[in-house]
Amino acid sequence: MSEITRLRFDELSVSEDIKNAVKDMGFETASPIQSEAIPYLLEGRDVIGQAQTGTGKTAAFGIPMIDKVIAFDKYVQGLVLCPTRELAVQVTEEIKKLSKYKKGVWVTTVFGGDSIERQIKSLKAGANIVVGTPGRVIDLIERRALKLENVKMAVLDEADEMLDMGFREDIESILQETNEDRQTVFFSATMSKPIMALTSRYQNNPKLVKVVKNEITNANIEQLYFDVKGKAKLEVMTRLMDLHAVKLALVFCNQKKKVDEVVEELVLRGYAAEGLHGDLRQAQRTNVMAKFRSGVVTILVATDVAARGIDVSDVDAVFNYDIPLDEEYYVHRIGRTGRAGKSGKAFTLVVGSERNRLRDIMNYTKVKIDKGVIPSFSDVVGVKKGMFIERLQNTIQAGDLELFGDVYASLEHSGFTAEQIIAALVKMNMGVAKNEFADENLDGEAERNARRNERGGSGDRFGSRDAGRGGNRESGNRFGNREGGSSTGRFDRGNSRDDRSGGRSNDRQPRSFEDRGPRTDKAGKPYRQDANMVRMFVNIGFDEKISPANIVGAFAGESGIPGNTLGQINIFDKYSFVDVPKEYATTVLNRMEGASIKGKRVNVEIAKPSN
Repeated sequence: MSEITRLRFDELSVSEDIKNAVKDMGFETASPIQSEAIPYLLEGRDVIGQAQTGTGKTAAFGIPMIDKVIAFDKYVQGLVLCPTRELAVQVTEEIKKLSKYKKGVWVTTVFGGDSIERQIKSLKAGANIVVGTPGRVIDLIERRALKLENVKMAVLDEADEMLDMGFREDIESILQETNEDRQTVFFSATMSKPIMALTSRYQNNPKLVKVVKNEITNANIEQLYFDVKGKAKLEVMTRLMDLHAVKLALVFCNQKKKVDEVVEELVLRGYAAEGLHGDLRQAQRTNVMAKFRSGVVTILVATDVAARGIDVSDVDAVFNYDIPLDEEYYVHRIGRTGRAGKSGKAFTLVVGSERNRLRDIMNYTKVKIDKGVIPSFSDVVGVKKGMFIERLQNTIQAGDLELFGDVYASLEHSGFTAEQIIAALVKMNMGVAKNEFADENLDGEAERNARRNERGGSGDRFGSRDAGRGGNRESGNRFGNREGGSSTGRFDRGNSRDDRSGGRSNDRQPRSFEDRGPRTDKAGKPYRQDANMVRMFVNIGFDEKISPANIVGAFAGESGIPGNTLGQINIFDKYSFVDVPKEYATTVLNRMEGASIKGKRVNVEIAKPSN
């Protein structure tokens, strides 16, 4: 691919209002995707944009959309669909910044998990650009609160992610509500067959704009992994933070429960930390992010889904406290440091068999991640001593110490030596105290090697490639039974059309939810539920033409949980069963209250256990 000529924003045929807003944001030169896409979009062409996250896609479609809006006309002229509420909020904030000087442009965000009445009120007040998730957009259309017949530009942001979450039917329904003369724009990190099928149906002679980074991960990011003992993760992470004097850090965990645990431990150690996950209300999320952006909170601990909308430019380091479940999540995570030409650090904590997933990540990113050396307790103390001496020197040089001179004389009079006084002050200011890990070797590989030597065994650097995996990826087949004991797939259709428990039944009459029998699998054997899953009942099924993709899309879109974490799905005529990870069960029950699937309001509740 030839080198892309990057345009200056003052060279683009956009309004002075846009140019002034971009200047305020500190940008002079457009990114490659902006340089390629904006001219075509300004001409009114349909565009397919292929680019990774963090390449400036929002401005690429946001600038032309804002300039096409007829100011002060209170009808929807621009529509942006996003896979998650976090991304929808981020896109909205970016568009508001870009439209700062263009009066009469109103942007509204709509998504599940927030008051639909408040969103309806916002739409009625007048919104000419709407950014939202497919599920909530469908709900608002059905309530006649959102009308799209005058949309000039429709954008699908991260289209591949929306299709993965099962939103295809919702997307098609939404696009069919818009007029045929609209400009249609697809932005996606990948160009899969389902994406191309949508473009051929809903776009008119689109221009393909493809901007692919030479490397999936930023070359400005130093990537290291640390092979640690499981119980020492937090200790190793805080040592790294102290050693590298990290001012602003993002810490990623795979589960919300772990987020809360890590935040609690960090706070107990004196760090300014807050958590971000799907159980937080939007007001709480906004408050946490405001504190993180302002530096009041210096460590933000988050799950992958909750972090989708995080866009903070000064993050010094990203810590993978838990190794991500998907290789692409790794790219998204570490892409939040090393931005705008700055350097960043990405540290991954690896325990035991997680080394297999680390190998998968290196194969995916085509970047070798070196093993880092875990700092010793004395290393951290040495760094803190140096920082303390520097601060002390600066304070002495600043002068104005007369008011405090008598403190030393008083302590000396009490019998303390100069050495004792100085050592006590250093200890108080450094905040370093020995714990159970201070004199221990925390390297997990060293511990394993010691055990092998005791047994007289050996192993390669990462251990056996197939240990515990049976030749497949450690996490198992995404769509298979998570117990590995049944051939029943995640999307297997239930055998009985009337048994709401998921089991066989010869009774063809409808049965009440309370009277449902024991659940069985495809072979008629009692259904074995994963202990980490909660089985949920949904009062909608094949009679409403429901597919597993519809269920995945609704649960993921409304609840904000990763669609690929859902377990087995059984669909019957009038109802369905869905296995949800325990840590997300409360979130799903709360967020799905009043939600709709394919336009039908549904009831979701925990299924009655089998006898």
